[in-house]
Amino acid sequence: MDTKDLLYRFLFGGLAVVLSYVASVLLPWKIIGGIFAAFPAVMIVAVMMVGIKKGSKEAAKTANGSVYGMIGCFICVIAVLLMLKWTDLWLVSLIIGLVVWFFSSIFLVHLRENGVRK
Repeated sequence: MDTKDLLYRFLFGGLAVVLSYVASVLLPWKIIGGIFAAFPAVMIVAVMMVGIKKGSKEAAKTANGSVYGMIGCFICVIAVLLMLKWTDLWLVSLIIGLVVWFFSSIFLVHLRENGVRK
């Protein structure tokens, strides 16, 4: 990965994060901010950069792999929501949510690659 790739990823990903934050602050419906917070900025930039460098087939592989991370995001949101209700500590809840996201995504990849054994 060269400097130009890193710059593109930083700019596009950062722009998506900033726009999500602005939407959450300016829009009167706070739930919309949460919807924008789930914008898949990293996935879009990753697929775009792989597509530019290696073509559509490799970009499709990256998009396919992102499915596991997106399902992990859903599990992360549930974990954070439950932890916030249980502990009322936002930082602890976020850390636990990120750990849950990572391990649930890895677990899903493992299930897909190895199947469910009886």
